[in-house]
Amino acid sequence: MGEENQPTMSKDNNKGGFRATFFIYGLTALDNMGFVANVASLLLYFMGVMHYDLPGAANTLTNFMGATFLLTMIGGFISDTYINRFLTCIIFGLIEIMALVLMTIQAYEDKLHPEPCLNKSICIQGKQAAMLYVSLCLLALGCGGVRGALPALGADQFNEKDPKEVKSLASYFNYLVLSVVLGSSIGVTFLVYLSTNPNNKEWWKGFLICTVATFVGFAILVAGKNFYRLQNPNKDSPLVSIAQVLVVAIKNRKLSIPDKPEELYEIHEKDLILGPKILHTEQFRCLDKAAIFQKDTQPARWKICTVTQIEEVKVVTRMLPIIASTIIMNTCLAQLQTFSVAQASRMDRFIGKFEVSAASIPAIPLIMMCILIPIYDILFVPFARKITKHPAGITQLQRVGVGLVLSALSMAMAAIIEVKRKNASLRNPLKPISVFWLSFQYGIFGIADMFTLVGLMEFFYKEAPMGMRSLSTSFTFISLSFGYFLSSIFVDSINVVTQKITPSKQGWLHGLDIDRNQLNLFYWFLAILSSLNFVNYLFWSYWYKYKSEDDDDKVLEAAAVKTDG
Repeated sequence: MGEENQPTMSKDNNKGGFRATFFIYGLTALDNMGFVANVASLLLYFMGVMHYDLPGAANTLTNFMGATFLLTMIGGFISDTYINRFLTCIIFGLIEIMALVLMTIQAYEDKLHPEPCLNKSICIQGKQAAMLYVSLCLLALGCGGVRGALPALGADQFNEKDPKEVKSLASYFNYLVLSVVLGSSIGVTFLVYLSTNPNNKEWWKGFLICTVATFVGFAILVAGKNFYRLQNPNKDSPLVSIAQVLVVAIKNRKLSIPDKPEELYEIHEKDLILGPKILHTEQFRCLDKAAIFQKDTQPARWKICTVTQIEEVKVVTRMLPIIASTIIMNTCLAQLQTFSVAQASRMDRFIGKFEVSAASIPAIPLIMMCILIPIYDILFVPFARKITKHPAGITQLQRVGVGLVLSALSMAMAAIIEVKRKNASLRNPLKPISVFWLSFQYGIFGIADMFTLVGLMEFFYKEAPMGMRSLSTSFTFISLSFGYFLSSIFVDSINVVTQKITPSKQGWLHGLDIDRNQLNLFYWFLAILSSLNFVNYLFWSYWYKYKSEDDDDKVLEAAAVKTDG
């Protein structure tokens, strides 16, 4: 990427920094308020208004969630290659708003609701089905596209080469997640309560509020345009650059790699297309063959690649095991949004005379994160920075590791609480234990999510090649997507296997009566699997070599530490 495309291209002191990110925080909070409210209540909407049965409603919601997170790659790719991240957010935001308008209209108009039917898992068909599925597809595309570009747009507001802004980048991701959980907390309480009102006509009000909130959020984003540092996208696709390295390395597979890395092909930093020069590393040396300069060959695309191009491919390759190691944690997250809500429905949810909705129980970790994230950024990071000399207090991979450990502990706690809940319910269904026993598993996982989500977003942004930062940041959501899909696979597979070995010939998660299945054993399965996954993660995190763009990086980090306080 040329010099004009660098994130610090604007020399106006009024651009960038936290002044610019406040507009991004505003959109993030309002957008997630509606998104999380929809996720929490769509299952009931599908069953109560659209007359799906339980499996049909669950599968529709799972497919929607998985598609949304997968489509973040579309937004990331487009903003890296064709248009800047701000315009990408606006375009996909319009698609999201259009989808919410369609959902509001359908929820309001009785003629667009199907009649109940017997012996069918899905009653909706014809124009009614077309409107529902088109709106869901547009919502998944819009939400996914925005999430693929927005985090990187905010991170672009900080100059990584300025020691005063090195530590600000880590704080940005902390407060980005804080804005997510603040908006989500409102959505999962107030909006869910409104949407799940027994009167089905109230559903449209929930969708309408989501639509208005999302529109206001994007209006806030547009209002901050004059404050943003905007990067121009690369003329060349970063995926094409990766393909060039692989193709040329295969062509040169029979050549010998020079003993000295200096003999490999590189060009002056000012002539690099995709960003600053990256130093050579010894991992994946087979790819170095793409930079072997042959005497009879003129430098040209698809014939020779630079060391920096090759190192960018190495960076992406090193990221893959890290992505894979976080999927199990997101599978655990899926349980807190499904089975734990089912647990809550069989527990005492009263606070005085007010009954808490079971779908609002996920507010527990969100509220905890609202409290802990500022404490972490204001107190822990400066304290840890003095000890570790790292601008973010601890490295991104260390943060992810802490989250994985807490995730396993959360599932173990969930298994213990489920035994207590089940025993109390079987003794006397009229005297269930308090729903706030679930705060242990939710609270622990909330802390885990705080560490892992922020760590992953910062990790993928900072380590990615300059021309792939939006696409790389979307890897965080890809892990979420795979986690949801893997949860469905686990549930089905475990039911099939356990029904063959249990005396009752019924699977651990069989039927609708949660008191008659073995949910606690499923939680223990996830706890053990999460522990093994953490061991796997330790190997890959120690193996990972952080990207080093130049010899000044350590100097910048040291300067950032000195400016603290």
